[in-house]
Amino acid sequence: MEKADIGLIGLAVMGQNLVLNMNDHGFTVAVFNRTVSKVDDFLQGPAKGTRVIGTHSIEEFIATLKRPRRVMLMVKAGDAVDEFIEAIIPHLEPGDIIIDGGNSLYTDTSRRCEYLKTKKLLFVGAGISGGEVGARHGPSIMPGGHKEAWPHVKPIFTAIAAKVENNEACCDWVGDAGAGHYVKMVHNGIEYGDMQLISEAYSLLKEGLGVSNEELASIFTNWNKEELESYLIEITSHIFQVKDPEGGFLVDKVLDVAGQKGTGKWTVINALDLGQPLTLIGEAVFARCLSALKDERVQASKAYPMEKKKVSGDFRSFAESVKHALYASKIISYAQGFMLMREASKAYGWQINFGAIALMWRGGCIIRSRFLGKIKEAFDKDAKLSNILLDPYFQGEVKKAEAGWRKTVSEAALSGIAAPCFSSALAFFDGFKCQRLPANLLQAQRDYFGAHTYERIDRKRGEFFHTDWAGTGGKASSSTYNA
Repeated sequence: MEKADIGLIGLAVMGQNLVLNMNDHGFTVAVFNRTVSKVDDFLQGPAKGTRVIGTHSIEEFIATLKRPRRVMLMVKAGDAVDEFIEAIIPHLEPGDIIIDGGNSLYTDTSRRCEYLKTKKLLFVGAGISGGEVGARHGPSIMPGGHKEAWPHVKPIFTAIAAKVENNEACCDWVGDAGAGHYVKMVHNGIEYGDMQLISEAYSLLKEGLGVSNEELASIFTNWNKEELESYLIEITSHIFQVKDPEGGFLVDKVLDVAGQKGTGKWTVINALDLGQPLTLIGEAVFARCLSALKDERVQASKAYPMEKKKVSGDFRSFAESVKHALYASKIISYAQGFMLMREASKAYGWQINFGAIALMWRGGCIIRSRFLGKIKEAFDKDAKLSNILLDPYFQGEVKKAEAGWRKTVSEAALSGIAAPCFSSALAFFDGFKCQRLPANLLQAQRDYFGAHTYERIDRKRGEFFHTDWAGTGGKASSSTYNA
């Protein structure tokens, strides 16, 4: 009987498409699904005529695999992953490899790495982006975990991944433990930011200028030929053109309540844990939470009625300003995302290659865009670059966009149009480039009421002082620490 190069458990749409992708690239794949009828449906349907091997039990599934066995799980994140790991462990031997290709929380992946090490098994947590189309024709793949597994999975992953310039695969080893799933988590956080920024641009153009859906489609089509070229801009231009069979445009019939699966929230929580100002992505997550308060928003719109006010200036001028705001804010979003990954790399000892991540995100994934190539160039020039806002190219781009960005945020506030991510991005930028922030007053307040101490600008860093500001306290101070 023919042996399979890799086995995959979980035949939902992502799993099926990855199997077909592997088959297209010459790999023999064995498949199993908890509901075994899905195996037969797959073989008689999408996989008909392929080399895919269907199995109906864990024992049969494992028996079909070449050594070292490579078992890929494409199941729901959480308990299901642990349950399948426990189910297959008794059938594996030292050196066999388990791969989790789902959207698992990186801490779970780190835990599984430690656990499986005690079983003498190798574990890979692979973040996969691109949706069902990417899975079928070339996703972005972000693997991490036990590096000894990489040579055994690399030929398959690099073959099926999306390709960019010079046929480079959008896949590379990210780092130890949960690094792969961590990078995928940050990717999803940036995705939240990109989508909210685009939605704010849409709101400003539609509500502020009264632009029609046909005009919006044209604007976004043109933007996709310029510096904003990206997958999300492209699909947005298509969305504005889709008609509802019952009349009108479909986008206008979609309820304004956004869902979320948690990866954006995980990103923001981790940013707080690491003390990184991930303000834009935080606002993007909260914007989805606010959208869910539909009934309260309807009541509030009646309690606080506001006359619709069009933005000032001519159509072309303001549309150009919105484009600049979108581009500058997008740069801020990525700058914050890479700041977070840099801190995580240090905190968790992962030694992440940031240029390689930019390349992995150049194709296949949801946030793929032209300017990721510029991020890769920035890190290729300076691997220790602390922030892409300090790279000469991005300095020039932000400076060119700044006037339009400020006009857009100002007009949004004056017109009563919510633009939390545009506003947050600009506030971060102004704070980031400010040599002296009002945190001196904040620290004085902390010392006043809690004796938390402060440092002085005329003393070396690391010396802490306490003052009895009111003359009624004492000389004792609180210990100094940062959460």
